[in-house]
Amino acid sequence: MNPVAECIIAHKCAVNCGGGRAQLVRKYLFANDIDMNKQIYKIATVEQWDQAKADGVFRGAPIDLADGYIHFSTVDQVRETATKHFAGQEDLLLLTIEAALLGDALQYEASRGGALFPHLYAELPLAAVVEVQPLPIDENGTHAFPTNLAGA
Repeated sequence: MNPVAECIIAHKCAVNCGGGRAQLVRKYLFANDIDMNKQIYKIATVEQWDQAKADGVFRGAPIDLADGYIHFSTVDQVRETATKHFAGQEDLLLLTIEAALLGDALQYEASRGGALFPHLYAELPLAAVVEVQPLPIDENGTHAFPTNLAGA
């Protein structure tokens, strides 16, 4: 395993690894076109979003609370996330989050197939959510993503 992948997996970090590894991780992210300042996405239920608005922060879905961090997807990952974890589920919303507003609590970590997924080790401030859109199921039984989603 290369030192960058080892660092990401072993230390569960993407930017705050100790020693000289942080620079290697930044080079890896740059070389693989992983821009930590882009928008990231969270699929949430209407009920979860309503609770977040009432609380003033999004604390996460049950899986997030169990894992100790909030799971997000990049634009290239979010459709597969919907298919894998939310198939057939209605009353969903697609939250668009400005990643740069999350600071060091946002880390990119190896997950499904070794891909780096954004994880937030903090509550999600509602100010970082720049758009909330419905995620309905289309006539084919799959989620119909907004046409303005980057990469659509």
